[in-house]
Amino acid sequence: MRLLPRSLFGRLMLVLVSGLICAQLLSAAINFVERDSVLVRASGMQPAQRIADIVRLLDSFSPSERARIAGILNVPPLVVSLDRAPMAEDSASAGGPRAAMFSAVLRSALGDERPVRVTITGTPPGWAQGPAGANGHFPMGGPMGPGGMHRFPPDGISVLTQVRLQDGTWATFDTQITQESASLPWRLLATLLTLLAAVLLLSYIAVRWVTRPLHLLASAADDLGRDINRPPLPEGGPLEVSRAAHAFNTMQTRLVRFIDERTRLLTAMSHDLKTPLTRMRLRAEMLEDENLRENFETDVLEMESMVTQTLEFMRGLSNREPEQNVDIMGLLESLQADNEAMGRMVTIAGHVAKPYFGAPQFLRRCISNLIDNATTYGQRAEIRIEEGATELTLRIRDHGPGIPEGELETVFEPFYRLERSRSRETGGTGLGLSIARNIARAHAGEVRLRNHPEGGLEAILTLPWKRAQGTIPATNFDSRQQRR
Repeated sequence: MRLLPRSLFGRLMLVLVSGLICAQLLSAAINFVERDSVLVRASGMQPAQRIADIVRLLDSFSPSERARIAGILNVPPLVVSLDRAPMAEDSASAGGPRAAMFSAVLRSALGDERPVRVTITGTPPGWAQGPAGANGHFPMGGPMGPGGMHRFPPDGISVLTQVRLQDGTWATFDTQITQESASLPWRLLATLLTLLAAVLLLSYIAVRWVTRPLHLLASAADDLGRDINRPPLPEGGPLEVSRAAHAFNTMQTRLVRFIDERTRLLTAMSHDLKTPLTRMRLRAEMLEDENLRENFETDVLEMESMVTQTLEFMRGLSNREPEQNVDIMGLLESLQADNEAMGRMVTIAGHVAKPYFGAPQFLRRCISNLIDNATTYGQRAEIRIEEGATELTLRIRDHGPGIPEGELETVFEPFYRLERSRSRETGGTGLGLSIARNIARAHAGEVRLRNHPEGGLEAILTLPWKRAQGTIPATNFDSRQQRR
């Protein structure tokens, strides 16, 4: 279901909003049906009852006084006249069932069988065109449906009624049922919409309150991969949230303890290995065979390098230095000068105008490993700087043979070396790229490799901007302070 929101918050809001809208629409439909039924019945009963009352009143007066009484009662929308000729029998049937319905209601109100003639002009709304109900009221409202929103014609419905008085005189009544009775009840709609908005607001607050701990837990789990010593989660809130936070904090404590124990173990091993390595070096110097002595010393130096590099890799970033503004240009120029002093060629293209907020020594180690990899296996290193709005990108390209596409990710594994291009003879241990990627990810960045289209291998280091303090003043940073 691609239309469903991916987040739990979105799905809960979709369910609540859909349910509330359906409930409000159903409530509005019920209100309209009940209201229309009442209005429709009233629109037919009230004129019929009024006409019946006027007929009884006129019957009680003499013919000479009826004209005066008719003039008093002649108030729109009901117009009374006594001087009009009676309608023909065939014209009295105009209006069809609706006219017959109104005649039946009027005779019921009069209480006798005197002649009554009714014609109706104009078209009522769709809901007013249904059949008569059991009580004979006019007109009976049908189902609400879309037709329930229709209006009366601009002039409403005109009902022409003639009733014969007891002395044979015909009284004529012109009645008009206006469209106001069928107009849309805006107050009811405003009430329903206000109620819907209030419930939606409360639903949003409730769902956000329920899902926020899950969001915090996910953020904490993501931060844990960058900083194992991050502050623990607060263990407040509902029982389920408190238990989840407590379990997360317990897991973090166990991980920290495990890493500390492993680091102490490796530190002790490194310290204990120094003594036998020293003895081996002394014994190697006592060998008379020069070729054998050189090979032996090479093996001892390689073992010392592997022990040191392995210890640094296993320690990872558990003892992180404080983060601060780092002059990236000063750092790169410092590394360039160090490599040129060793006879290596390193060039820099581009410029960084603002500082990067991070751990200076770790960033130096990350970039230094990438430069060492380029100069050792690719003749020289070309650094290109790309300063974007959201991240800083450093592209370090060499001019070596490159790496097979299938091994671009494999070389990041600890102790992995390519047989033909990387070997212990070059002094590597297979940890440089692993350490560089760990440092980059600790800064929420990434290191990836690609074979450059024009030849050579390109290492791409991306570091998202976390906090910038403006352009670096020239007096605040000294590239020489960054050098080893």
